[in-house]
Amino acid sequence: MENKPYSLKKAAIINAAGKYSKILLQIIVEVILARLLTPYDYGIVAVVTVFTTFFTTLADMGLGAAIIQVKSLTKKDIDDIYSFTVYLSVALMSVFALLAYWIASFYHNHVYVGIGQLLSIALLFNGLNMVPNGILNREKKFGTIAVRTVAVYVISVVITIGLAYYGWKYYALVAQAILVAVLTFVWNFITTKPRFSLRFSFAPLKRVASYSGYQFAFSLLNYFSRNLDNLLAGKFFGSTDLGYYNKSYNLMQYPVGNLTGILTPVLHPVLSDYQHQVDLMYKKYMRVVKLLATVGIYAQTVCIFAAPEIIGILYGKQWQNSVVVFQLLGISIATQIINSSNGGLFQALGNTRMLFITGCINTVTTVLSIIGGIFIGKTIYSLALWISISYILNFVVSFYFLIKLGFKKSILEFLKELFPYICLGILMEFATIFYPFHISGLFLSLIVKGIYISILFIFGVIITGQFKFLKSLIKR
Repeated sequence: MENKPYSLKKAAIINAAGKYSKILLQIIVEVILARLLTPYDYGIVAVVTVFTTFFTTLADMGLGAAIIQVKSLTKKDIDDIYSFTVYLSVALMSVFALLAYWIASFYHNHVYVGIGQLLSIALLFNGLNMVPNGILNREKKFGTIAVRTVAVYVISVVITIGLAYYGWKYYALVAQAILVAVLTFVWNFITTKPRFSLRFSFAPLKRVASYSGYQFAFSLLNYFSRNLDNLLAGKFFGSTDLGYYNKSYNLMQYPVGNLTGILTPVLHPVLSDYQHQVDLMYKKYMRVVKLLATVGIYAQTVCIFAAPEIIGILYGKQWQNSVVVFQLLGISIATQIINSSNGGLFQALGNTRMLFITGCINTVTTVLSIIGGIFIGKTIYSLALWISISYILNFVVSFYFLIKLGFKKSILEFLKELFPYICLGILMEFATIFYPFHISGLFLSLIVKGIYISILFIFGVIITGQFKFLKSLIKR
């Protein structure tokens, strides 16, 4: 097992190669599938995905993160943990296959029975992937992960597009989920060679329980805060409106997940090597925060300002109801991008208890917002606005705990370092109000808006005094 310090820059570059290769493919695939499938098809699968995500969280139990953090675990210890997850995954798959009948009854649609039972296969293999994924991150095999991610995605989407073209509708999306889970497991098994035993020791599970327990509890809370909107929207708004909302939400997650995705997956494995050097970890982390803030502000401005063009080009006319939803969700993109990094820092500090506490507070905020959006506003637009507000509040809570209680640093000093970026964000949002052009063609309009925003952004970076810092940061 490799335990030597690993360059965050090197890890990010390796991860970026795989991540952005997949993003390019995803965009192409989304353009194709959005024209072959309807909002109703996406809404049907989105409902069941809420439940499979919950069961996948149960299968993990925080053990993947514990394998990365607890450096004293031996190969035998990890094999025992893997054996436990095999039994757990089989049990959860069986329960979920039966739960499909209740889902069908709750949503008054029998199609959920077949879909749920098929997706229980994906659930099984996602559970089996938890420990191998932890091993790959523990050993910092980011290149292997990057290649695997792209290869598995290419194979799965080729088959998915073929099924959608021949009229398989929502079953095409179900097939994709199963293929990704199965192919990832095959790759992981060959790469990490985990050993299953019918009889295994619970001792390693007890050793990591204090760490993995809080991580697991946080993951459960995070699940509810991230999925309750789909669960309730599908029930009260119907599958078609859920399809519009889900597509907008997933599109919003492109910048949140993919622009930060080159850094956030490697923060915990890399910075865990500095868990006894808190000041050094904080210094390294603040560089990451400033970079994420810069990226987040630019991405948020583009998504809100060019939403009609982005959705029109990517998905076509049948998805126009998603435009306003996407813009409202986009209000929180910058704070989500910055906030996406703090979970890895709590883990690297070895303080999953504090991660759990912040998760409790943020879950309450998000749940209340979702309930407000659905039962007070009673539209997907109201839901999108309330969700954005909750993410901004979650950012405030999470960083108070991380900076003040985790790193034991001054909140005022932290805000002082972020103040130029706050000014930059305000400047960008106001500048778009005075956009002088009116262009009819979607492609040309997107290009002109992109140039306009980019010029304003460069100007804003210069006048806020951050150009030299960002230049030196990127160079390093």
